[in-house]
Amino acid sequence: MNNNKIFEESKKYMPGGVNSPVRAYRNMPMNPPIIKSGKGVIVKDEDGKEYIDFVLAWGPMILGHSNEKVVSAIEKTARESIAFGAPTKVELDMAKFLCETLDDNIEMVRMVNSGTEATMSAIKLARGYTKKNKIIKFAGCYHGHFDGFLIEAGSGVLTEGIPGSLGIPNDIVKNTLIGVYNDEKQVEGLFEKYGDDIAAIILEPVAGNMGVIKANDSFVKKLRELCDLYGSLLIFDEVMSGFRVAYKGAQSLFNEKADIVTYAKIMGGGLPCGAYAGRKEIMENLSPLGGVYQAGTMSGNPIVMAAGLETLKELYNNPSHYEHIEEMGRLLEDGVKEIAKEKNINLVINRQGGMFTIFFTDLKEVNCYDDVKTCNIELFNKYFIHMLNSGFNLAPSQYEAVFLSTEHTKEHVEKFLNAFRDFEV
Repeated sequence: MNNNKIFEESKKYMPGGVNSPVRAYRNMPMNPPIIKSGKGVIVKDEDGKEYIDFVLAWGPMILGHSNEKVVSAIEKTARESIAFGAPTKVELDMAKFLCETLDDNIEMVRMVNSGTEATMSAIKLARGYTKKNKIIKFAGCYHGHFDGFLIEAGSGVLTEGIPGSLGIPNDIVKNTLIGVYNDEKQVEGLFEKYGDDIAAIILEPVAGNMGVIKANDSFVKKLRELCDLYGSLLIFDEVMSGFRVAYKGAQSLFNEKADIVTYAKIMGGGLPCGAYAGRKEIMENLSPLGGVYQAGTMSGNPIVMAAGLETLKELYNNPSHYEHIEEMGRLLEDGVKEIAKEKNINLVINRQGGMFTIFFTDLKEVNCYDDVKTCNIELFNKYFIHMLNSGFNLAPSQYEAVFLSTEHTKEHVEKFLNAFRDFEV
């Protein structure tokens, strides 16, 4: 079966033919390629066409597809264990490695199975710890499909044009306050009005789900001050940025520390994984030690832990990986800007290490959700189609990131730039 036949058949058995909405290419005049295999940064579809991959499974494949060390760890573990629902040494090894190699506010960790599970569990823990109800999330930030997050959310919700989501009770919505990213005074106003009942702020310190936007240093400092003043917790959602923008994640880019940090994507080595972590005094409120209940049969799955641990060790032991990714990112960013200037294409590039977004906008800077909404979606769609036809796998949404891996080379960057140079506006 070819791409189109597989996708049309898939629609009979899966809503929209997919298991995650943005994969459906709803805003594009073609069906998505059906990916069959991947090695390094080259993926191949069912029609036999090859693409240079800048999606990388939406970020996790920082070592490229089917990295030999990761595959070996999976194979070795699978011969002895697939799942037990019981304690294993490899989950201890992973937890210990995280606590010993990340910042000193990471003293204990709880493994889960996805980024959504990590963020929703972190919110529950914050509420249990503070005995408060409300949370602040920021317009354009996506923290998974938990009810309390799907208000002014980013990523797929923006792409699909959905203002929120059906199926969310009003009682849930009333406890979610919407902040404006990088607007200190607006968030301060929320605390002045609701501070006595705000359990936590959840923030993508480097947002990736409305496109890549880094929080300002002063903004993060203000959030930390407000949380300390009102007895609220600061949660960094590093599902996307953790281990990507730096080994220690986006938290290492600021002078302030979060109370809870969530992780996923890269820490699973490409397999379903997530975690939330923080200081002992907070984490010990989780059952079986405390009264905040959260459980998962597959949490700490041995195959996932083995794949993730191999990935993190490779990154931690080889800082040159991040130097290489930074170099490739800088070459790509500089090249796109130069070509855009030559072709009179108005755009802004926001990049942090190995993740960046090309915003097709007339603005000079993109710092928040309202800025993102000025983007020329029609122009982005033309760019996406051109790049796909030129052999590049990119996210089919203006509101997503481009990802780089250790396997991207100057040759891949040059091919990208040559294709962009051929783009006719």
